[in-house]
Amino acid sequence: MADPQTSPQVQDNENHANGHTTFSLENILSNNHDAIEHPTGTSGVTSTPAEGWDEEDTEKPPVEGYCIECEDQPAQVLCETCSDVYCEVCFAAQHRKGSRKRHAVKPLDESLDSSKQNKRAKANNGSVVLDGEDEEADAEGELDEINGNWQKSSSATTSALSAQPAVGTKVGEWFVERAKYIPLRLTFNERKYLRLLEAALSVSEYTDKIDTIGFGLSKAKRIVHQIRELCAIMSGLVLAADYKQGQELFQDRDFESNSEFYQRIFELGRRHKIMNPEKMRTTYGKLIYLLQDSQSPDVKDLLNFSCVGPIRTVYIVLEKHDVVDLLRDDLVTIATKEIYSEGRTRREIQKDIKAKERAIETLSTRYSRNGLSQEQVRQCLYSIGDNHAFLRVNRDPCDQMITYLKQYFHPTQAKDQKNSLAIRSGRGGARLSHDHSKQFAYVLQSLTLWREILHDMFHLWSLAEQDLLSENVPYRLRDTGQGLNRVQAAPKTSRMMHSILYKAQKSVGTWIGSSVIHMGDHNVPNALMFIDKYTQIYRILMPICNTLRQIPGLAEKPALRNYIEDEFGSVENLIKEILGDFFRHGFDGSGADNFFDAGSCIDGRLTSAWNWCSSLEKKRYFHAFLLTGFVGFDGEW
Repeated sequence: MADPQTSPQVQDNENHANGHTTFSLENILSNNHDAIEHPTGTSGVTSTPAEGWDEEDTEKPPVEGYCIECEDQPAQVLCETCSDVYCEVCFAAQHRKGSRKRHAVKPLDESLDSSKQNKRAKANNGSVVLDGEDEEADAEGELDEINGNWQKSSSATTSALSAQPAVGTKVGEWFVERAKYIPLRLTFNERKYLRLLEAALSVSEYTDKIDTIGFGLSKAKRIVHQIRELCAIMSGLVLAADYKQGQELFQDRDFESNSEFYQRIFELGRRHKIMNPEKMRTTYGKLIYLLQDSQSPDVKDLLNFSCVGPIRTVYIVLEKHDVVDLLRDDLVTIATKEIYSEGRTRREIQKDIKAKERAIETLSTRYSRNGLSQEQVRQCLYSIGDNHAFLRVNRDPCDQMITYLKQYFHPTQAKDQKNSLAIRSGRGGARLSHDHSKQFAYVLQSLTLWREILHDMFHLWSLAEQDLLSENVPYRLRDTGQGLNRVQAAPKTSRMMHSILYKAQKSVGTWIGSSVIHMGDHNVPNALMFIDKYTQIYRILMPICNTLRQIPGLAEKPALRNYIEDEFGSVENLIKEILGDFFRHGFDGSGADNFFDAGSCIDGRLTSAWNWCSSLEKKRYFHAFLLTGFVGFDGEW
């Protein structure tokens, strides 16, 4: 082993004398990269066995005084039967039904800091027992921190923050909390670099070369391929943006001097995708996996910088210039509201447009400071408006379907067989057996859960990227039954999902079916797959809502009215048949080969809905969809 005091040049000479090539960026990018041997450490000093980016760390024991289940939240309740402490969300999930539902529980009124927890808590066969000598704290004011940046107060405050303030009311902290996760809208100059990034990713074969299992492909060769492909993409980006600067990079290969440029251009792509989920459908995955690999210790040590930078949000921009009070101004609701045209006169619409423009100009003048121009203030307000547009397209169809469910179907009993939502396993492809009232509640809670997920989608997306790009959460390349996928745990996203599930369970009262959330397994390999699943909900519900809304208009034409009355009896019967079939067989546990992949679990409900979409052309009311302009669940509406 080389002496640590030996100069790098002497070590290189010794390695060449032994027939080996050093593991350096210069040699990796040279033509001699096939002879490179990966050392135990990037410095060339073999001290401890190395672990690759695709190897998992050993399991660590839970921290004392924290929830025994999630291990990252302070304990709030003590289950006296289990002798374990839980946070509120995990306790509800573990003791929801069965014999555990009757376990004796006691709230923990003690508030411990980390030093007192180590002194006053002790481990007893994996459970945590507190000695009761702790100071009391106000339970309602206790902050439940999720991932170090999300605070949850009492249930009343939580429900208030989830409802968007109406025009003319006090906004409170609603916009402040939302703005922390609302990405800033791209400027005109930034869109130029976005097109450059998309073009580079479109022609790249990064995932094809990296996410493969080849015979004889050692760890060293995988890392070499990874770094060469990453450097090629980054060099091309610099060359396309600035030819002179790109030429210097090709000669010197000094990537570190362009680190800010790389962080900026990669952040643009991530920010654009969050605001527009329907964009970058084939390139965003490459971008995230590229950044994921760039976070591995081997690559970071060789590049000497990180390609990942924080997402620019509305809150970050306003906080930097100390104008967060903009988000507490009551004019924000007028300046960011969406203006609808349905069922309104042109005069009313023009009145709202002028009021919105006046509010934007007033706020931009009032809060512009040194370093923060009026145009930047407008950009922040437009970004909040984009968030409202996102909620209208993605979340509001869930509200509309809940309204249809309550309007056309009774919650406990059906008038006749046509109005019944009852399903039985084995009939019509169903995998579950529910009577009418049980299926009604099952559909209602599923739509409510989807609505809550989409309401907090920007927050979930932020946590998902933190999990994907974390240096401490490795991934493994595995065959999940749907090809090779990067299987990676997502602790932050999973924690947030359990909180959303807990809130949905409390809102609907009872919970039917499984509450299992797949994350980091063969069903949902990583947080990217999770985000991709739930950003598709509007593609299912939007075409259905559009069709149902246009059916009464079709009946105004005599020929189409005769067709609807001859085939279905009436317009209302047609609407009921479409809704009834969707509520029955869009939530029947179908769509997979076994109950573990579909069934009644959280992700299985979405799988059943997609399975119903795939069989729409076989339904007798399919022609009604076509008459309203339906072209598919992945088309333009």
